[in-house]
Amino acid sequence: MKATLKALLALLCGCIVIYAAEARRQSYKGWQTLSLRNGLIDIQIAPALGGRVVQCSLGGHDYLWDNPDLAGKVPPPSGLGAQGEWLNYGGDKLWPAPQGWDGPDQWPGPPDAILDGSPYQATLLAGLGPRVSVKLVSRKDPYTGIQFTRTITVPDGSSRVLFHATMTNVDTRPRRWGIWSVTQLDASSRSGEGYNTRYRGYVPLNPHSHFPQGYTVLFGDKDNPQFASDSDHHLLSIHYERIVGKVGLDSNAGWVANVDGTSGYVFVQAFHYLNGRDYPDGSSVEYWTNGLGKIYAWRKEIEMSPSPSENPYVIETELLGPFESLQPGQNASFDYEWRLARIGGDFPILDCTAAGCVAEALACKRKSNGAITLSGRFGVFYSGTVRIRLLDGNGHTISETAPVRVSPAMPLVMQTDFPNVPAPPSARETEVVIYDVHNKTVDTLARCAITND
Repeated sequence: MKATLKALLALLCGCIVIYAAEARRQSYKGWQTLSLRNGLIDIQIAPALGGRVVQCSLGGHDYLWDNPDLAGKVPPPSGLGAQGEWLNYGGDKLWPAPQGWDGPDQWPGPPDAILDGSPYQATLLAGLGPRVSVKLVSRKDPYTGIQFTRTITVPDGSSRVLFHATMTNVDTRPRRWGIWSVTQLDASSRSGEGYNTRYRGYVPLNPHSHFPQGYTVLFGDKDNPQFASDSDHHLLSIHYERIVGKVGLDSNAGWVANVDGTSGYVFVQAFHYLNGRDYPDGSSVEYWTNGLGKIYAWRKEIEMSPSPSENPYVIETELLGPFESLQPGQNASFDYEWRLARIGGDFPILDCTAAGCVAEALACKRKSNGAITLSGRFGVFYSGTVRIRLLDGNGHTISETAPVRVSPAMPLVMQTDFPNVPAPPSARETEVVIYDVHNKTVDTLARCAITND
C-alpha cells in the first residue's frame, strides 16, 4: 500500500509545473515597470511613481486600482500636479503615520512631493531563480526626516508577495513615526459600469480591543452601514456601497481579506501584530472606502464628488507598523505579505493561515459504513498538493489520504476533491494539510472533530 501511494505521489508531483520566478523590465499602461512573476502571479512595480506597485494579478485577475487618467504619465520634478495637487496614480505605496494636520508630528499628506511623488531608486537583487527581489529607495524627506527603503520579493510556487519595509532617520534630531502601507483595490463593477455590489472585506476583531466596538470610525458617518461587527466569527465585515468612510482596528490576528464576490478572487494582507506596542491611531489596520458623503480633513469639511473620475470606486486596505522612536541614523523595519487566492464565489473569509484561507468551515461526519464525508471551501496560497490527515484521540496521525493537486487559481472544495475518505474507528479528528511543489509541508489549513452523521 505504501509503495502504491509513493508511486502515485511521484506521478502527481511530476505533473505539477514548477515555474522559476523571474523579473523583467516592461511597459505597463505606458509606465516603465519591473515585473516580478512566477507563473502564478504578476507584480508590476513603477519606481518613477513614488515606488508604487501599480498592479498585482493572479490568473489574469487584476486586484489593484490604477488611475486611467494618469496612465503613462510620470510625476514632474515638483512631485505634484500643476496646482500643487496630489497625483493619485493608485496601486500600493508607503507613507509615514500618523496622518494629520495639527502639528509637526503628523504627516499632512497626501499630497507629498518626496515620499509619494518622487521617483524611487530601483535595484534588482535577484532576477531569476527560486525567488526574485527588487529594492526601492526613496529620496530623503526633510519634513518627516526619514527615508523609505522597500524590498519586494516573489518566490516560486506560491501566490505570496513578501515586503520588507525600512524607515531610516536621516535627520539630525530624533524622529517618531510608523510605517504605513496603503493599498488601493479596484472595487468597480467588472461589467464596466458602477461599483461592484459584491465587493467585501473582512478584518478580525481583537477580543481585548481598546476600542469599545472593536474598531473606531476615523472619517465619515459614525453609523456607516458598510461596517458591521460579525460576533459569530469575531470579524468586522465590510460591504462596499460607495459611501465614504474609514475605520481603524487594533486587529491582532495578523490578516485582512478582501473578496471580489463576482469572481471569487481573494486579496489577503498578512502581518505580525506586536502586543504592548503603541500604534498610530491606535490601529494596526485601517480600512477606507471611496464614496459619497462628507469627511473632515485638511482642517475643513469636504463633500465627496459624485464623479467616478474624481471619486473612483476604490477600497484602501492599510497596514500600520508600530511607532518607532529613531535617533539620527537609526532605522526600523516592518514586514508583511500579500497572499492571493480564488474561492469561486461570494463567500466570506473566516480565517487565514500561511497555507490558505477558509471560506466555509471544515466539517467532518462519519457515515454508517465508517467512511468520513468532508465539507468546506478554501483558497490556497501554494501550488502543490493537499492531503487529509486522520488523527486519533491524542492528536497522533493514524493515516493520510493520497495527495490531490491544488493551485491558488482554483478553489479547494471538499465535497468535490474529497467526496469520501476511508477512516478507521479510532479516528477522532481530521486536518487539511497543504504541501508545496517540493512536497514540503506548508501549514495546516483547517482541522475539525469527526461527528456521527
